[in-house]
Parts: sequence; structure tokens; C-alpha cells
Amino acid sequence: MGDPKRPKKKWEGPFHPWRKDILLQELELVGKYGLRNKRELWIAKTILRRIRANARHLLALPEEERKAHEKELINRLYKMGLLPSPDATLDDVLNLTVENILDRRLQTIVYRKGLAKSLYQARQFIVHGHIVIGDRRVRSPGHLVSIEEEKLIGFHPNSPILKQIQSTGGENV
Repeated sequence: MGDPKRPKKKWEGPFHPWRKDILLQELELVGKYGLRNKRELWIAKTILRRIRANARHLLALPEEERKAHEKELINRLYKMGLLPSPDATLDDVLNLTVENILDRRLQTIVYRKGLAKSLYQARQFIVHGHIVIGDRRVRSPGHLVSIEEEKLIGFHPNSPILKQIQSTGGENV
């Protein structure tokens, strides 16, 4: 088991932490997606690393064994919104980038739906509890949103921001 106060780490840092090209690329992604720190980027990179490792593992399996597992993986990634169609192949899975993962974060989707003026405002709305998915309040900007959940994103009914938008006639905050 383990100590409940010591949760398992969800990320792995870079293998070479002081390479200038990687530092510049990470800094650009942190700014582009409004991340709080590089740890959030490393979490996305770790998720991508595990998905790609799973795909490479499937490529090493015999043909008949691979087909069933391949369909499962592709359907799961399609429902997450990482693949464009359920007819994708393992090559499409291996071509995924960290930007594909970062595009599925709640913070990015709230901004792209126009519920916030900036990525930083989207993060603030989420952390302060103004955003719901369906009828469930989500306070984690890093929550990976599935395709089904994406349609259900909106403001909490008791949110003062929603009331302000309704009073101004639907104009964004």
C-alpha cells in the first residue's frame, strides 16, 4: 500500500534537464498553454510517453493478438479526443505530440470555448469553482476532458460570473 499522505509521483522529469533546446521548448509550451510550472508539462509528457510505449509494445505482439488490443487502445484514445477517428492506426498513435495532450486539458478547452478571455483567466475560473462538467464542479485545470464531457462544460449555476454574463446580455466577461 503506502502512506496515503505520500501519493505516487505522476510524472518523470527530463532525462537531460539542462539542455538549452529542451529548456526553450518547455518554456514556450508553458507560456502557450498557460501552465503553472514545468511539472504540469512533464505530467503531459509522461502520459504521452506511456501511450506511445503501449503502442510500441502492441507492435511487437503477434498479429492476431495485436488486433484486439490495438482496437481497445485506439477507441480509448478516440474517446479521449486524442485521435481524429476510430479508424486510426498505431502509426497515428505514435505520431501524437505533447500538444495533443495539452489541447485536451480543461483549462485549454474552457479558453477555446470562449468562456474565458485568456488561458490564465480560464485557470482562475476553474480553480475558483466557476466551471462545471455536466453537474460536477471540477477544480483541476489539468483534468483531461473526453469528447462526451466537452459538450457539457459550462459555468456553475450559482456562479456570479454566469449571472454577470446573463445581465450583460451574453457578452463575455
